[in-house]
Amino acid sequence: MGVLRSVIITALFGTVLLVMIPTYVPRPSFIPGFAPPPDMWPRTVSIIGMMLGILLLGLSFSKKPRAIAKPEDATAIRGETPLVTLIVRFGWSILALFLFIALVKPLGFLLSSILLLAAMMVLTGYWRKKIVAIIVIATLPVILYLFFSSALNTRFPTGNLLSALGV
Repeated sequence: MGVLRSVIITALFGTVLLVMIPTYVPRPSFIPGFAPPPDMWPRTVSIIGMMLGILLLGLSFSKKPRAIAKPEDATAIRGETPLVTLIVRFGWSILALFLFIALVKPLGFLLSSILLLAAMMVLTGYWRKKIVAIIVIATLPVILYLFFSSALNTRFPTGNLLSALGV
């Protein structure tokens, strides 16, 4: 299972690095010497993700994890949640990611990120702590957006809705 998981992780980040970033992240013809290119952070995250996938692949071939892992450990990790429920949640998570990608253009990155985070909170069960969830959903995307746009001068899609409203 670890080998399959590591191959999927490496392939996912490799696809982002080699296919999606060159296709969807425009690179201007002139970038000042002090400014990082717009594809720097996506490339950095993709390279780190690929390295972690390769590390997981190497660890999967090690005999130590096999000796430690026992069948009852999986049930201890997932608790009382049935495997079918976890698979359904995974399917909903994939759907939420596709909806996020589809909503970035009309709603913009910030609103789409807030909706994605809300969906992930509901799917992981953190919706039970409503006050904490609402604070995290409302503040985390805004803080990250402000940090990347102000401190790192990274531009995100504003979306057609916000552009129509003049924001």
